[in-house]
Amino acid sequence: MQYSPFHSNSSDEMAQYKDFSATYLYCPQCRASMPVGERLLLVLPDGELYEYICQNCGQALGDKKTKSGQP
Repeated sequence: MQYSPFHSNSSDEMAQYKDFSATYLYCPQCRASMPVGERLLLVLPDGELYEYICQNCGQALGDKKTKSGQP
């Protein structure tokens, strides 16, 4: 049987891809791909909202919303 990342039946394999975090994003001010840090912006009833910040210049480059396990 050949491995395929798109047709997996294992719940353990799918769980590892549940939440992604960016480590580098393109910064228009620095004009390069720069390392980023996450900053918590809001705690929402259904999860949390994070902002990605360029570690070189401090510009906000994007955001990410995570969902909590509680309904």
